[in-house]
Amino acid sequence: MLLLFINPTIERTSFKNEKPALSILIDNSESTSFFQQDSLVNSILTDVKKSDLLNNKFDINYYSFGEEVQLNDSLTFEESQTNIYNALSTLQGLNKGKENPIILISDGNQTLGNDYEYINSKKPIYPVVIGDTTKYEDLAIDQLNANRFSFLNNQFPIEAIVLYEGNENIKAGFTIEHKGKIVYRKTLNFSSNKSTQTVRTNLKSDKEGINFYRAKIEYLNEEKNKSNNIKNFSIEVIDKQSQILILSSLYHPDLGSLKKSIEKDQQRKVSIKLIGDNYKLKDYQLVVLYQPNSQFKGVIDEIKKEKINYFLITGSKTNWNFINTQELGLRKNSINQSENYSANYNAGYLIFSQKDIGFNDFPPLIDKFGQTTISIPYQTLLYQSINGFSSKEPLLFTADESNHKKVFLLGEGIWKWRSTSFLKGNTFENFDEFIGNIIQYASSKKIRKRLDLDINSIYNANSTIRVGAFYVDNNFEFDNRATLLLTVANKNTNEVKSIPFSLEVNSYQAELEALESGEYEYTVTVEGQNITQKGSFRVSEYSVEEQFTNANKDKLQRLANRTNGKLYNKDQTQLLFDDLLNNAKYATVQKSIQKKENLVDWLWVLLLIVGLLTIEWFTRKYHGKI
Repeated sequence: MLLLFINPTIERTSFKNEKPALSILIDNSESTSFFQQDSLVNSILTDVKKSDLLNNKFDINYYSFGEEVQLNDSLTFEESQTNIYNALSTLQGLNKGKENPIILISDGNQTLGNDYEYINSKKPIYPVVIGDTTKYEDLAIDQLNANRFSFLNNQFPIEAIVLYEGNENIKAGFTIEHKGKIVYRKTLNFSSNKSTQTVRTNLKSDKEGINFYRAKIEYLNEEKNKSNNIKNFSIEVIDKQSQILILSSLYHPDLGSLKKSIEKDQQRKVSIKLIGDNYKLKDYQLVVLYQPNSQFKGVIDEIKKEKINYFLITGSKTNWNFINTQELGLRKNSINQSENYSANYNAGYLIFSQKDIGFNDFPPLIDKFGQTTISIPYQTLLYQSINGFSSKEPLLFTADESNHKKVFLLGEGIWKWRSTSFLKGNTFENFDEFIGNIIQYASSKKIRKRLDLDINSIYNANSTIRVGAFYVDNNFEFDNRATLLLTVANKNTNEVKSIPFSLEVNSYQAELEALESGEYEYTVTVEGQNITQKGSFRVSEYSVEEQFTNANKDKLQRLANRTNGKLYNKDQTQLLFDDLLNNAKYATVQKSIQKKENLVDWLWVLLLIVGLLTIEWFTRKYHGKI
């Protein structure tokens, strides 16, 4: 029992042999099977597993990678992306402090991620190059840039970067097709010294909705990889033509000047009406009230009731007594006398971007003289200046009350501004842009939707399709309690897939994988709410893994040199095995393990004590002592 209380300890030393780790990193992407290297890779792995010498010397681990890394040797060669940097970076955190060589079996072509050539690796990397290392002549559309949206009947820009690999002087035709019809054509010249051409053009958006296009560079006679000669892209054409009504009780040069400036943008259509004409205010996104008087009573009542955006222009014929009674947030104690008001530009105006086009040099505008009182929140774009003296009285200002937009210009004669702008620059462009900015702001009636989606109109085949959704409650606060469902239907096969969104911080995310090429319709619904969004997208036949014509041996060689490794061709695997076996750095290490142990195992002592007490009890019982 005393030993149980003392419990002395002793140190025991044991020895353990620890083999060096060998990590085999295998490219599991589509390019391996596309260039018919899958059987070769499996053959290399079989040789490794059958090599008793390698398995006796190394603790071998197998990893496959595409976009992510997996710990296994079951290969499918169906990964649609290759991230070599991520794979090598992941292995850097394993077997720290040990001699851990890495065998990288890959063609060296990476489709996403950081440049693996410059990875900071403390482990030697031994690349085994698979694929064809011969360089062939090749033409490829390396990059194509286009806007996602365009307005109907507008021009949208296209930029394509075309690359040539080869040493010959060649000519190739570049085309852009829409619905099988060529809408753009250009002949490009290439040589060994001129291997890059950039094509820029503008196309007309003449049909509303999502329009699909195909850019193509002609094939070379001996070209091995033809899939990189074509790129598909899409443009969503939006018909957002604004209907603008200019309403007046008199004819004035300002009316024609405004109409010309506003209609400079083909997306805007202007109608000039006198107050007694027939019209429906609900048909217009913006109403210009030119020098209103008492005849405008019914119009202003409807504008306030329906919250129609308006642009109010006053002048010498304006009835300010009438305006003061309409509760527009604007009053003026005017007298029956006119005043000339010049303009001073306010650089601190923040509602929309507007540069100074020389407002100080424009002729003055005419309005009734008097002090203006504004009772609604507003921002001033132009201040008044009288006889060269600046004031803080507004000449042109904007206001927005609960998405009801209002613009006020306190003066007539704006047609003179347009003429002066032309005399200064020999173009109406600056003035028309100024009026266009005002109209764009005032005619916008955008109301925030409770459900917004982040989804593209075209995806590459076999790529992961990620759909983002942002859903808010009635107070337009992000709602993390909702259940969202994404339904996708193939237009050709009618196959339907439905997946729920998952909540990630302040958004909802859903992923679709392995969709066949074709056109799809999607619907996003919010469970328990009458809220849905519909649309369509296309999955093209384009595969990024098939865009390479040969293995990137040079890059793999530089990677090996930087990490103190060595490059091997696909037929030199036995040489690689021999080098690893003969490398003295990779030796089995014997490690001593010191462990403190109790001299007395308390369980056995307890059993001994119980046994002794039992013997004592029987002895005493036998002798009649109990």
